[in-house]
Amino acid sequence: MEEPEKSENSSHHVPPPIAETRDPTYLEKGQVDPVGGNQKPDVFAAAEQEYSDNANAGSGRVTLLGDDETYPEGGLRAWLVVLGSWSGLLASLGLMNSIATLQTYVATHQLADYDEGTIGWIFSFYTALCFVCGIYIGPLFDRYGPKWLIGPGGLGVVASVMLLSVCTKYWHFMLCWGIFNGVATSLLFTPCITAIGHFFRERRGFASGLASTGGGLGGVAFPLLLQTLFDRVGWGWALRVQGFVCLSLLAAASLLVRKRLPPAQNASPHPDFRILRERPFLLLTVGVFFLEFGLFIPLAYVSSYALANGFDESFSFRILPILNGASVLGRALPGWWADKIGAFNTNMISLCVTVFACFVVWLPFGHTTPGLVMFALLFGFSTGNNISITPVCVGKLCHTQHYGRYYATCYTVVSVAVLLSLPVAGTIVKAAGGNYWGLILFTGLTQIIALVAMYAAKAASVGWSPWTNF
Repeated sequence: MEEPEKSENSSHHVPPPIAETRDPTYLEKGQVDPVGGNQKPDVFAAAEQEYSDNANAGSGRVTLLGDDETYPEGGLRAWLVVLGSWSGLLASLGLMNSIATLQTYVATHQLADYDEGTIGWIFSFYTALCFVCGIYIGPLFDRYGPKWLIGPGGLGVVASVMLLSVCTKYWHFMLCWGIFNGVATSLLFTPCITAIGHFFRERRGFASGLASTGGGLGGVAFPLLLQTLFDRVGWGWALRVQGFVCLSLLAAASLLVRKRLPPAQNASPHPDFRILRERPFLLLTVGVFFLEFGLFIPLAYVSSYALANGFDESFSFRILPILNGASVLGRALPGWWADKIGAFNTNMISLCVTVFACFVVWLPFGHTTPGLVMFALLFGFSTGNNISITPVCVGKLCHTQHYGRYYATCYTVVSVAVLLSLPVAGTIVKAAGGNYWGLILFTGLTQIIALVAMYAAKAASVGWSPWTNF
């Protein structure tokens, strides 16, 4: 049952953050640092007050749930929402994690006359639109819930996959996949992630990690399915079979994903970039920007890299499922750790592993079979954690009733990174004469910048101590 909305006496008063029962060493929103004993200023409450006043001036108050609000942290309804989110992410992120297979195939068949940088724009537009359209999807989810988002989004994704099966020209691929599928996926991405936050607080990392394993499993199953069907029935029917699989998964998501908390009273459905004035949120957004900038480069180019380094076509296509298989474990296990040691800490540890994978494994040993497999395992595991835990980091910096808005705002900025990442990577490969060393260095550098920015976001929230649980 939904919790009743709390009334307020003042039209411009935001109640204290949601009361929570947790380990006293767990810090959030200006709590006391058990290591240093210093009280941190509650910048979140002040920013929330300013945001609520400005965004709704003249339209009535914004009511946020106060001290009595609790979270189920489990139960049939909560876990059905996780299952629905898992199904939606298996279809949507599974397709996103299969772009290396699709890009490599069209680059050697339908679009063989185009260079990799030009083809990369198709998949960059797709990933960018998945995020940039969320600037409205997030507030709409907060206000109206997922019902009118997931249904149309699911139908759009299935239709785009079916249309992709008959594409032959560059503009066909750009329109059907780059634009149509990108917009449709944006309707699924934000609701499937943020709905979990309405049922879990203490166990949000674990629940979000379980749901996001769907994207990793899709990244394993879909490339293997497509590669098998390409040889047996050709491009057209391979994509049609893929479309029917997505239809069944997205139907389940439409039925199961729900929200629980009522919207903040009179909260605007329109985006508001003024929340970027909050320093921790701004720094986190910068960190996620560079994290995602580097994340999609190996996803799109690892198969091409393998072909360019003399591996046979069968192995080159299978290295992506290996990466995504490691990503499944990276999404599930660190979610449990994040609830114990803090989401920001878990993300920073994973970024260190990503940097190690790029500079110590991929760069010197990627041309060997053991080296490339080890890179795929390390990179997949670490980035799987980043994908599943980053939304939890965003949720720590805002009230749950504004979770969709904050999450969508962050990833709208990030959409610029994913728009540019694949064309930039293709240009780097071309400038290096077809060699991939520059691409590897660039990928590792983006992860270093992401690590620094995320640590700065944590420091702006609870101080510079690396041992603080946040």
